[in-house]
Amino acid sequence: MCNLYNQTTAAEAMRQLFADMDNQAGNVETGDVYPDRMAPIITAEGGGHALRSARWGLPSPPQFHSPSGIDRGVTNVRNTGSPHWRRWLGPDHRCLVPVTKFAEPRPGGRGSGNAWFRSREERPMFFAGIWVPDWTSIRKLKDGQTTDDLYAFLTCPPNAEVGAIHPKAMPVILTEADEWSEWLTAPWAEAVKLQRPLPDGALEVGD
Repeated sequence: MCNLYNQTTAAEAMRQLFADMDNQAGNVETGDVYPDRMAPIITAEGGGHALRSARWGLPSPPQFHSPSGIDRGVTNVRNTGSPHWRRWLGPDHRCLVPVTKFAEPRPGGRGSGNAWFRSREERPMFFAGIWVPDWTSIRKLKDGQTTDDLYAFLTCPPNAEVGAIHPKAMPVILTEADEWSEWLTAPWAEAVKLQRPLPDGALEVGD
């Protein structure tokens, strides 16, 4: 479920969307993003917004760590009723993850390639994300313990375009400024209503 996406939005373009943005990430790399890689996220901070760099993959439940203590992280969060996730659902742990397009494997196995989904109207898109700052864990045995800012994003039932390729789920995608604000600041009882698919027809599919 969405373990590859692409983002091409430069820091200056994000500043045009969030005029009060404090760039704490420096130069933002664009291109494909894979699990456990660093990528930009936007958080609410001090009445404004902050652009940060974080590592893709939230802390997984301890029972899923390897015998040597390695935690490879969770890239997508669906069950927000789980006690493991509930502690991070408040505004302080929500983020926006800029995305230009995202991939799902086409049916038929490895040789079938990926289907890429992008906005049909070329609108700015953000995944509805969760982030956990300063988390200490072992992500790779060779690196030992590291302390990282981590993130992942919510999923929901698919819309028609995604469901034709991946019938189980799609990322929660926000395309409107009021949705971005609500996700970053609203109480969970309100913000959870955003955990729903984009309308059918909102995405186009390519290779």
